[in-house]
Amino acid sequence: MSTYAIGDIQGCYETLCRLLAHCRFDPAADRLWLVGDLVNRGPRSLETLRLVKSLGKSALTVLGNHDLYLLMVAENGAKFRGTDDTVQPILDAPDAAEILDWLRQQPLCHTENGYCLVHAGLLPQWTPERARALAAEVEAMLQGPLFREFISHLWGSEPAAWSDDLRGWGRLRVIVNAMTRMRFCTPDGTMDFKSKGETRHAPSGHVPWFDAPGRQSADCVLVTGHWSALGLLIRPDLLALDSGCLWGGPLTALRLEDRQVFQVPCSPAEALPLMR
Repeated sequence: MSTYAIGDIQGCYETLCRLLAHCRFDPAADRLWLVGDLVNRGPRSLETLRLVKSLGKSALTVLGNHDLYLLMVAENGAKFRGTDDTVQPILDAPDAAEILDWLRQQPLCHTENGYCLVHAGLLPQWTPERARALAAEVEAMLQGPLFREFISHLWGSEPAAWSDDLRGWGRLRVIVNAMTRMRFCTPDGTMDFKSKGETRHAPSGHVPWFDAPGRQSADCVLVTGHWSALGLLIRPDLLALDSGCLWGGPLTALRLEDRQVFQVPCSPAEALPLMR
């Protein structure tokens, strides 16, 4: 059995299918770990969701910011942000309710055998075990009777830092933003959500989240996506797999057992103009 971790798909369904064929992925024997952002901006988000859902326990995905955005739009918790949103076919699909219910059952992060799968990253104060427990608080809201109220309070960038004293919607918002939106933070974990570029363009006083001194998850291998300007980054403690497929880069899979990398170019019909 092999486990293939795959970077942000964002509706690039045709490219995903070619990558799975290139890996010779066998759903009867292998597993997929998907870093989130299955949907939006690419042209075939609906088909992507249907495929991942059909794989059952052979595929594990965590939620990314675009996946949560889809849930927010579906429940009127957010308005469409721009003409590059491509989630309307999902909302119009005859199986929309089933797909959206499946999506909100997915975890915010997953820990297993020394790995932590999460879309964006972990704040420096969080061990993987602590992060998993905090993710469970969010998942309980997504999957429970307060789902719609939770979604209506999810939008926003404040508070920008973690405190054990946080309660209510602010506490949950920090957990979500760290795990699905973070790129740069201060050494003490205050997040910046404006900068999206390369690490050399870090805001003053900030570092890439994975370079925060004393990061409590450094003894675990973080498997992430989200940061297309970062590109493919493989370190002993980090597998950052968003190689910018949506922007014309390749879609990347990494086999966890031996760290072999598999890539296919983005299908021309699915690539957007470079815009980082």
